[in-house]
Amino acid sequence: MSVRAFQNKRPVLGSSVYIDESAIVIGDVTLGHDVSIWPTTVIRADVESITIGDSTNIQDGAVLHVSHAGKYSPNGHPLNIGKGVTVGHRAVIHACTIGDYCLVGIGAIIMDDAVLDSYVMLGAGALVPPGKHLESGYLYVGSPAKAIRPLTEQEKTYLEYSAQHYVLLKNEYLNAGS
Repeated sequence: MSVRAFQNKRPVLGSSVYIDESAIVIGDVTLGHDVSIWPTTVIRADVESITIGDSTNIQDGAVLHVSHAGKYSPNGHPLNIGKGVTVGHRAVIHACTIGDYCLVGIGAIIMDDAVLDSYVMLGAGALVPPGKHLESGYLYVGSPAKAIRPLTEQEKTYLEYSAQHYVLLKNEYLNAGS
């Protein structure tokens, strides 16, 4: 695993975190307990902070980054991801806020200052433009992402199940390495 400091800011890892050896975690990153970071993921907090909540999983090839404070963004934009979030393969998540128990579909892109409330399901390949707010309890798809229907109770339960499943899976990986 590659966990690196940048400008004297070193990632802070909660207990029982799994980071695959091919993943890179750089700078002002805070990972909660039971977080899993899967192969070839890049988490780079060089100009703002990234915080990832407990039991969240960031799947293969995802890229997470932030925006610096400057002329076009006076305060910059950190990246905050809640607890129990499943981030699909190759997702790009940039300087936004994601609530608890969301699913970010495979290849989805979420841009600066966007907000996903808790219990949002974002479909594969969806694009959430800068500043867009996705309300809790809906399935969003498309480019730009649009709500197509409310989530069923089974889908809401699945969001929690997905997080729990990845905690168990990362524990298997951690135990295999000991």
